[in-house]
Amino acid sequence: MQPLLNRLRKFVSWPWAVPVLLALISILAYGLLLPKMGFYWDDLPISWVRYELGAQALTRYFSNNRPVWGLLYQLTTRLFPQVPIYWQIFALFWRWVTAVLVWAIVARLWPKQTRFAFGVSALFLIYPGFNAQWTAFLYSHFFIVLAFFLFSQHCMLWTIPRPSWKLTLLSLFFSALSLWMMEYFFLLELTRVALIWLALRDEGLDSSHRLKRTLQLWWPYLALFAAAVFSRLFIFNNQVYGIGLGSRLKTDFVNTLVSLFITALKSMWTVSAAAWAQAFQLPNPAVNGPRTIASYVVVILVTLAILFFVFWSKAESEMQTKREAWSAVILGLIMLPFASAPFWLTDLPVSLSFPANRSTLPSMFAVSLIAGGLLALIPWMRAHYALLALLIGFAVGRQFLWATDFSRDWDVQKNLFWQMTWRVPGIQPNTLVLMNEGALNFYADNSLSAALTWIYAPKLTTDSGQIPYLLFYPTNRLNGALPSLDKGINLSYDYLVGSFRGSTSQVVSFYYLPPACLRVLDPDIDANNHFIPDQYMMREGAALSSTAWIQTDETAHMPKVYGPEPKHGWCYYFEKADLARQEGNWGQVAQLGDKAFALNDYPNDPSERFVFVEGYAHTGDWQKALDYSIQSHRVSPTYIDPMLCKLWSRIESTTQPSAERESTFMEVRTKFTCLGT
Repeated sequence: MQPLLNRLRKFVSWPWAVPVLLALISILAYGLLLPKMGFYWDDLPISWVRYELGAQALTRYFSNNRPVWGLLYQLTTRLFPQVPIYWQIFALFWRWVTAVLVWAIVARLWPKQTRFAFGVSALFLIYPGFNAQWTAFLYSHFFIVLAFFLFSQHCMLWTIPRPSWKLTLLSLFFSALSLWMMEYFFLLELTRVALIWLALRDEGLDSSHRLKRTLQLWWPYLALFAAAVFSRLFIFNNQVYGIGLGSRLKTDFVNTLVSLFITALKSMWTVSAAAWAQAFQLPNPAVNGPRTIASYVVVILVTLAILFFVFWSKAESEMQTKREAWSAVILGLIMLPFASAPFWLTDLPVSLSFPANRSTLPSMFAVSLIAGGLLALIPWMRAHYALLALLIGFAVGRQFLWATDFSRDWDVQKNLFWQMTWRVPGIQPNTLVLMNEGALNFYADNSLSAALTWIYAPKLTTDSGQIPYLLFYPTNRLNGALPSLDKGINLSYDYLVGSFRGSTSQVVSFYYLPPACLRVLDPDIDANNHFIPDQYMMREGAALSSTAWIQTDETAHMPKVYGPEPKHGWCYYFEKADLARQEGNWGQVAQLGDKAFALNDYPNDPSERFVFVEGYAHTGDWQKALDYSIQSHRVSPTYIDPMLCKLWSRIESTTQPSAERESTFMEVRTKFTCLGT
C-alpha cells in the first residue's frame, strides 16, 4: 500500500498533474451521463436554424444581438454534426479548459501556493450556481468566450516579469474577441487593473511607482475596452438586451439608486453563499431512485479520494500568511460587482433557477477566489483542506444529480414528439399549437417551437420569411405575444429567422404531463376537465382546439437526434386510436383498444380510456364501453363523471338505437348521475 501512496504523491507533484486531476473531476461531475444527453433550451432553435435552414439563416438569427458571436457558431458547426454527444464532449472540454486557465492565473498570482491554485480552479470547475452545463450546443460557446477572456489575462500576467510585445498583442487579441462576441464578461475587463496591481506586489516598487507601472501595463486594455464601449453605443447596439436603467434614473434618481444597491447586494449573495449552499441539497428519494442515490454517493467518495491525495500529498503548509489569503478574498470582492453589473443594468435577474442562472457565469472566478481565500484563513490546515474537499465533493455530487435531471428531461421530450407524430401525422401550416408547461424543466416554448417546425416542416427554407408553426405556453405568453384566449385574434411572432402569422381560430391544443400520454384536447370534454390544473390555462386552450387542422397525410419526419422509435406501449395504441377516432374509423379504434388493454401497461390518466369507450360503443360492444367508463369513474367520481356524461351524450347523438344501447344508457345515467343525458 505504501509504494502505491508514494507513487500517487509523486504524480500529484508532477507539473501537469492538475489538468489531469481537473479532467477527472470534470468527468465525475458532468461526464458520466453524456451518452444519455440531448439538446436543451436554446440548443434546439439554434441547432435547427444552423443545420436545417443553413449558415445564412444563422447569420440572420444573430444579426440583431451578437453577430460576432454568430461567426463563432459558423466555425464550430462546420467541425461537428448535429449529434448531441459531440457537443456534450465539446462543451465539457471547454469547461475544463477554463478551469485549467483559472489554475494557471492563480498559480501565477500566488506562485508558492500550488494547492491553493488547484483548490480555486476545482471550485471554479464545479461551481454549483450554474447547472446548465448540458445545454451543450449553447454553453460550449459561452465557455469559449470565457476561455478567450481568461487566456488574455494569463498572457498579460506572463508579460509582467518578462515583457513581450508578441504576448501583449496576443493578450489584446483575445481580449478583443471576448469584448466583441458577447456582453456577459464585458465589465470584468475593468478588473484587469486589480490583477496587474496584485502581480506587481513582489517587484520591490513603492506605491507611486507601482501605481505608475500598473497604469502603463493597463492602458492598452483600457483603450481597447473604450473602443468596445464606443462600438456598442454607436456602431452596434444590442437590440435584444438594452440598458434599461437610464430611463428609470431620469424619472426617479434616488429610488432607482437605492433599488440598484439592494439588487447588487442580493445578487452578490445569490452567486456566492446561496450558490454554494446548493451543493448540500441532498437527493430526494421521491424523485431520485436507489440507483441514482447510490451513484451520487460513489461520485462524492471518489472525488474525496482524489482530493485527499492532492491536499495531503505534501508536508509543507500553504497560504502561510493571512495576508495572502486576504489578497485572494479582496481580489474576488473587487471582481464580484463587475461580474453581475451587466445584469443589473439590463434589468435581468441574477438567479439560481434555470435558465436565468446563466447570469452566474461571470461570477464564477470571483466567487471561487473568495471561497478559496476564506477557507485558507482557517488556521488549522487539516480543517481547511477537509472543508474544501467536502465543498468540492458535494458540489460534484450536486452536478451529477442535475445531470440525471437533464437526462430524464431529454427522454421526456423525445417521448413528447414521438407521441405527437403518432397522433398527428401532419399539421396544416399557420397553426398555433398550445401546450401546458410543467412536463419539461429545461425547455422553453421557443425551444419546442423549433422542434415542432423541424418535425412538421422538414424541408422548410427561409426564402419566404415565414415560419409555419408556433408552440406557446399560454401561461408564458398570455397578454403578450398571445393577446387573449378568445377566438379570432390574429397573431404575429418574430422568430428571428422568419415570422409566424396565425390566429386563435386555427389552434391545436395538447396536454402533456408524464407518465400520462400526450393528448389532443377535446373542446367538448376537456373544457371542463378539472384534472387539468388551473395554473396551466389549458381548459381555456381546449375550447380553442380543433382536429380540423390535423392532417392525416403523414408529413411529419422525426429528426435523427430523437433516436429510434420507442417500443410500442400503451401510449402508442392510445395515440393511434385517437387518430382513428378523428377519422371515424371505429373498428380500428376497437381493435387498438383490444391490443392496448392486453398489454402489461395501463393508462395514467383516466380520460385516456375515453377514446376506447367511444370506439367500443360505436362498434356495438356496449359492455366494454360501460366497463371502461366505470374504471375511469372510480378514479375520481367528482372530476370524471361530468366528463363521462359529456362523452356519453356525444355517443348517444352519434349511434343508432338498440335495446342493448338503451339498457347501457340507463345504467350510465344511474352510475354517473348524468341527469341531463
